[in-house]
Amino acid sequence: MGLLGILLGLALLVWLAYRGWSVLLLAPAAGLVAAAFAGEPLLAHWTQTFMGSAARFVAQFFPLFLLGALFGKLMEDSGAVNAIADFMTTKLGAQRAVLAVVLAGAIVTYGGVSLFVAYFVLAPMAAALFRAADIPRRLMPAAVCLGSSTFTMSALPGTPAIPNTIPMPFFGTTPFAAPGLGLIASAVMLAIGLWWLDRAEKQARRAGEGFGDPVPHAADQAADDPLVRERAVAAREFDPAEIHRSEVTPRTPPILLAALPLVVVVLVNLLMSFVVLPRMDTAFLAEPRFGGITLSAVAGVWAVATALAAAILTLVVLNGWRVPSLRATMDAGANAAVLPVVSVASLVGFGAVVAAMPAFEAVRDWVLGIGGGPLVSLAVATNILAALTGSASGGLTIALEALGPTYMALAAEQGIDPGLMHRIAVIGAGTLDILPHNGAVITLLAVCGCTHRESYRDIVMVAIVSSIAALVTVILLGSLFGSF
Repeated sequence: MGLLGILLGLALLVWLAYRGWSVLLLAPAAGLVAAAFAGEPLLAHWTQTFMGSAARFVAQFFPLFLLGALFGKLMEDSGAVNAIADFMTTKLGAQRAVLAVVLAGAIVTYGGVSLFVAYFVLAPMAAALFRAADIPRRLMPAAVCLGSSTFTMSALPGTPAIPNTIPMPFFGTTPFAAPGLGLIASAVMLAIGLWWLDRAEKQARRAGEGFGDPVPHAADQAADDPLVRERAVAAREFDPAEIHRSEVTPRTPPILLAALPLVVVVLVNLLMSFVVLPRMDTAFLAEPRFGGITLSAVAGVWAVATALAAAILTLVVLNGWRVPSLRATMDAGANAAVLPVVSVASLVGFGAVVAAMPAFEAVRDWVLGIGGGPLVSLAVATNILAALTGSASGGLTIALEALGPTYMALAAEQGIDPGLMHRIAVIGAGTLDILPHNGAVITLLAVCGCTHRESYRDIVMVAIVSSIAALVTVILLGSLFGSF
């Protein structure tokens, strides 16, 4: 009965979330269903297990959600993201429309701009370029997805994306875990994605298929769609409802001033991870008032938070005067972080309740018994949970909350570098999370004015197939040569 309760609770969570119900209601309800079938105390699991785990997630990662959303909103309203998009359009032009969209997405998201902010800027850019090149509109979502939601989220070393920060406290790693393998994985994803898009574009030209009818105001409608919002907030770190709560400047900055905050994110992240934090005297962290922890438990979060804070300061100093209302922009950015972090925390709370059920031991034994060793079983576990929840962040945290200590013990026994575990877990979570019910997919399609029928197959190829290929490559290379 306990296992049936877990499956039933999960099924209710997935089905009702896809229909637009709030995860804030669904996650505790689904957890209570699992507890009821197991004959466990309901109120204790709600207030202690569920809320305790959710609160720990908020305490640990809210600074990153807050700073990431604030940075993204400032980059948008200062005109910096538009300046970068315009620069890529000018340099590459309509004849390389797909490459321009992919690279623009990669630059802004690797530099720390929130995914949904990037969507609302890149979609109009893609529409203009694709219309000029007469490339089918249905390929726009795949091009945007490849640049913003694949290798810059899960593979590129140092990316400040939330999924790349989640394994750090569990494995004691940095955002630059397994950098060589991350670069190889990024190259695999990018190569397969560009190959598929080039193939699809050529097939469309041979068939005489052009851009088609434009969909005016698609981005505006998506930002105001409550169904899109409910599905989106559990997927990534920005609430789409805040997109239009402030004004974007008509005066875009020069490209160097627009790009400098992105460079600051990468450089400060690197310096904090490998120079500043390792040399700091952090013995005070062992004191009870700081949780009795070691630097490895917080170093990664501190590095990314400092990098984003430094980039925000740089942006305000250089381009803050361009923002029509700095207070409105900062308020919108701060508000945009709240619902996503609480939504993901609710998914984490549900996972904690499930992991506390006696029947979960059978699930854990099944996962650990998957052939191929701990690297393969970790990849499978993160893939399945991210797919079911429709959230890379939620699925990854659930997997590591339940199985992280076990995998760390296996890594110590078998001499596996925790950095390799980190990279496999993140790439795994960023693979099957991009199923049709994923909030980022739904938002992207709405922003581009496309449907699942028109565009989802291409998203599968550039995001899921390319990521699976990269994941397999990293597992093979990591098994043969270890982490590098």
